[in-house]
Amino acid sequence: MSAISKSLVLSSLSALLVVAACSSKASTKAPETPAPNPAVRDTNMPPIAAKKPHKSTIHGDDRVDNYAWLENKESPEVIAHLRAENAYAEAYTAPFKGLREALYEEIVARIQETDTSLPVRDGDHYYYSRTEAGKQYSIYARKQGSPESEEQVILDLNQLAEGQRFMGLGAYEVSPDGNLLAYTTDNTGFREYTLHVRDMRTGEDYPETIEKVKSVAWAADNKTLLYTVDDHAKRSYRLYRHTIGTDPKQDPLVYEEADERFRVFIGLSRSEEYLFLYSVSHTASEVRYLSADSPTGSFQVIAARQENHEYYPAHRGDRFYIRTNDQGRNFRLVSAPVSSPAQANWKQEVAHSDAVMLSDIDVFEDFYVLHEREGGLPHYRVSGYGGDGAHRIDMPEPVYAVFPYRNPEFGAKHFLFSYQSMTTPSSVYAYEVAGRALELRKETQVLGGYDREQYRAERIYAQAADGTAVPISVVYKQGTPLDGTSPLLLQGYGSYGFSYPTVFSHSRVSLLDRGFIVAVAHIRGGGEMGKRWHDEGRMFNKKNTFTDFIAAAETLIGKNYTAPDRLAITGGSAGGLLMGAVANMRPELFAVVISDVPFVDVLNTMLNDDLPLTVGEYEEWGNPKIAEQYEYIKSYCPYTNIAAKEYPIMLVNTSLNDSQVMYWEPAKYVAKLREFGTGDSPVLLRINMDGGHGGASGRYDRIRETAFDYSFLLSQLGVSE
Repeated sequence: MSAISKSLVLSSLSALLVVAACSSKASTKAPETPAPNPAVRDTNMPPIAAKKPHKSTIHGDDRVDNYAWLENKESPEVIAHLRAENAYAEAYTAPFKGLREALYEEIVARIQETDTSLPVRDGDHYYYSRTEAGKQYSIYARKQGSPESEEQVILDLNQLAEGQRFMGLGAYEVSPDGNLLAYTTDNTGFREYTLHVRDMRTGEDYPETIEKVKSVAWAADNKTLLYTVDDHAKRSYRLYRHTIGTDPKQDPLVYEEADERFRVFIGLSRSEEYLFLYSVSHTASEVRYLSADSPTGSFQVIAARQENHEYYPAHRGDRFYIRTNDQGRNFRLVSAPVSSPAQANWKQEVAHSDAVMLSDIDVFEDFYVLHEREGGLPHYRVSGYGGDGAHRIDMPEPVYAVFPYRNPEFGAKHFLFSYQSMTTPSSVYAYEVAGRALELRKETQVLGGYDREQYRAERIYAQAADGTAVPISVVYKQGTPLDGTSPLLLQGYGSYGFSYPTVFSHSRVSLLDRGFIVAVAHIRGGGEMGKRWHDEGRMFNKKNTFTDFIAAAETLIGKNYTAPDRLAITGGSAGGLLMGAVANMRPELFAVVISDVPFVDVLNTMLNDDLPLTVGEYEEWGNPKIAEQYEYIKSYCPYTNIAAKEYPIMLVNTSLNDSQVMYWEPAKYVAKLREFGTGDSPVLLRINMDGGHGGASGRYDRIRETAFDYSFLLSQLGVSE
């Protein structure tokens, strides 16, 4: 019942955010050393991983990786080493455990623990989710006819999580008649989802289940379900058709994607008239369509795939509305007749702009909404068909984030979106198009006396080495000294064209209230300034990402927001690659580094096409089996470039069941840092033995992880409680 667009595809790809494992150029003179017995390790001393040289050669380059043995997840020696790392991290942080607990209680106290999302009408029901105090997971429910009617619980993740160490919800799709729910769950953190179908009239699940399902969509007959599945490398590559109540082993294969750069996703248009099958790489797409009334028919291609051409359709009446970058990197909007949607029949609706990125489109019966980015900020432009009355929705703050809320109804007269900023908590607005009226429907509460007027958010710019202006979003509490004495936490990502959103955080208030300044560097490789911004930070331009971040740090120091001995940095996944690269390049510039599930072993991972995501990532990082691309990746790979120097204080977080960045990347990285680091700065590795790429799945467990990080940060910078 939900529309699919580029945002769904990107959330799926970007739910894949990064690859997983690089290489060491360590000296081959070091003899193999045995690992100490974990049973007799002193937990007050960091574990020292054994050196077991693993030699490899490519392009005539001989490399030695002393810690490749850590890649064997089934090895008792590896598990013992990881547990020893956890024991050391716990022992090292024991003196500030009280601060950790205080931070946890403080953050929880700001949250409305029992809360309900805004109910949204879809057909005869209003759908929403809610939380209950003390419970880790959301409860999904609906009410028939009115938000005031009796509640029907659809799915209680707390019940599904009983006896499990992890619980993640993937797909959640209601059949057009409102009777059946197709949903997928992951109980390991490895993002391998199992499909279930629930009859919401009885609350019972059908007996059949299907493994490794990525996306699902209902046909109009309310009994046919189309779904995509992953291959061994977690690439969604096949589309199947299933009839509810039958044996999934008999499901016919509808489509298989042979090109390993591409992944497939299935979705139903908001009009519920067409199924769209997307084949998507990082630089190209190809879309097939099929009437939802004829699920056993053959999908037809809208436009054959071409290198560097992306397009994404939506449906209204007798036309498809298509976002395409065929005439410019920032996309334009065209329409085409459903009866003959080939590229030759495309009619321009909105022209390409070098200054404005068209990042998505929501199509409704009476209007459409363009998702634009200009000057590093997101905007919504609402328009009638033919461009009638096109206008932007005004936003009240200079630094903010907006996201479309659930808008399932094709005939809706309003557009729901979520607005927030670094000082304003998440708020859901309804924009009534005909009257151009904006109504606040719900604002997330911040308890404990939070007053947004006590905090200030602003946008400044750094100048990169090539003269490029790099935006930096900054937030701090009024009265915080801007004389170089304040501690500052600088965040960054800069990959996949992902725009780092300037969102509100209940947790971050604990830092701001202790005198911290928090900043986000909107560096190249991201999408803040359009497609060009991404292009200038990928492939052979990747080092711009790192030098932009360094320029942002130097600007914040130069403007007296902080000083090197007060500056901490953090990033996760591809942002962890950023952390590793800048720590190698300018270790003296940063006091503390917190790196989450960091993609630091780039070279080895990109050489191993059996790992999840590797081949599809060639268009982001390059293919090291090509000599020129190998040399460029090698020149910045964090693990490869660790050298004898004094590194900052580091906390590295990972999860044993991470499917995106394998646990061994940070484990090897920390082992090598301990081998080569010349100073006495501590390096901690913390492994969630039950988590995935996002860490723990329960909301209270995630807060505990944040409290651990914050207590470490505060203690290492000497910030008082």
